[in-house]
Amino acid sequence: MNKLKTTLATLALAVAGSALAQADLAEGEVRRVDRDGAKITLKHGDIKALDMPPMTMVFNVKDRALLDAVKPGDRVRFRATQEAGRYYVTEIQPAR
Repeated sequence: MNKLKTTLATLALAVAGSALAQADLAEGEVRRVDRDGAKITLKHGDIKALDMPPMTMVFNVKDRALLDAVKPGDRVRFRATQEAGRYYVTEIQPAR
């Protein structure tokens, strides 16, 4: 019985962690994809992790493969970071 409780508790923590990770994704719409320049233009809502209000802006990407799955007009959820004064999209997925 204790093993079952431990397994269920571990599963609950994993689900909660996944939900929290999804919660910090921002929502937006792809406006432009520049594969050669490794950039994406997004019209986005609040980005709470960066304390950024809604706007349209250009983000850099380190992994150009992220750009292969999106096109202008797509609604997406994404994670953005700031490094040395530049903003990067580090994860992007279709919005549900």
